[in-house]
Amino acid sequence: MTGIWLRSIMLAIVALCGASVAESSVRLKDLVEFDGVRGNDLLGYGLVVGLDGTGDGMRNAPFTEDIMSNILERLGVNVTGEQFRPKNVAAVIVTATLPPFARAGGRIDVTVSAIGDAGSLLGGTLVMTPLNGADGTIYAVAQGTVIAGGAAAEGQGAREVRGVPTSGTIPMGARVEREVDFDLSSLSQIRLALRVPDFTTAGLIERQINRSFGRSVAVMTDPGTVVLDLAATGLRSPAHALARIENEMITPQTRARVVVDQRSGTIVMGEDVRISRVAVAQGGLTLRVEETPLVVQPNPFAEGETVIVPRTRAELEDRPPTALAELNGGTSLSEIVAGLNALGVAPRDMIDILNSINAAGALHAEMIVR
Repeated sequence: MTGIWLRSIMLAIVALCGASVAESSVRLKDLVEFDGVRGNDLLGYGLVVGLDGTGDGMRNAPFTEDIMSNILERLGVNVTGEQFRPKNVAAVIVTATLPPFARAGGRIDVTVSAIGDAGSLLGGTLVMTPLNGADGTIYAVAQGTVIAGGAAAEGQGAREVRGVPTSGTIPMGARVEREVDFDLSSLSQIRLALRVPDFTTAGLIERQINRSFGRSVAVMTDPGTVVLDLAATGLRSPAHALARIENEMITPQTRARVVVDQRSGTIVMGEDVRISRVAVAQGGLTLRVEETPLVVQPNPFAEGETVIVPRTRAELEDRPPTALAELNGGTSLSEIVAGLNALGVAPRDMIDILNSINAAGALHAEMIVR
């Protein structure tokens, strides 16, 4: 049943992938990045307090004691030379992304991750933590209650963990203190960087923008870049020009690809995938080795030692091979899927078949194996 279920899921993904590529158009804002309109990564080091005995062990994480001492001294509490070993604090790394055009006083989400041996951050509170950019400047300050995404329960003989309780988020947990200097209004032209470079897609973007304005205002410079002449648009500001074009609908064209995830057995094929006429036969030889050691103990009060006697069971199963099947040169995705599905093999076996077809030079697509 598992193989049938996985095959059904795979075929559904393939069909959806092909339909989306063939029929749907995409907004320009979802295909490109506007040069200069980007976020900035922020990083900070802080302390989470108020944990229910799940904090860092001070012997294994001495840096937690150092930062706690610094915080207390800034608050006027002298702890020099004191030995304290609280279990309700944890050292954490705080990360966030400063969105483009974020203004002072605005709030952003932050992610909090333990770096010591804390068991859980559930119920903890992040103490005021400055967040620095790559240039070392403080752009935001984070503080708030951590929402952990998991739970942990521990006893003397067992421990159960669900999710990742040592990592959590603080929605709107940081306040922007400094803005990134970027004057959009001073630009005379702006570059549109394609997320997936392609000559055809870049040409379509150029033609659609020029058609929208009725004159030549955009030029494709390479498969990943289209330059927009802001002055030629005749609009009041660059912001008005970007607002005018970002919702233009484009049907992107990409290279034919077959993406294979070996861990989950997932196969995704684009609509443009083609194969040459080939014949395929698939068979399997399975070797199964099971180790079931047996513990042998002497009789009560008898002399002797407890020994472990190895017990090995080996089986060699030769499954009947799939009959030789012919896959005609596919003219559509549905024909390729139907031809491969006619072999009646599981998705993981289909991965091997696709690899073999690619090695034979009959698969006309980029093969990406993860």
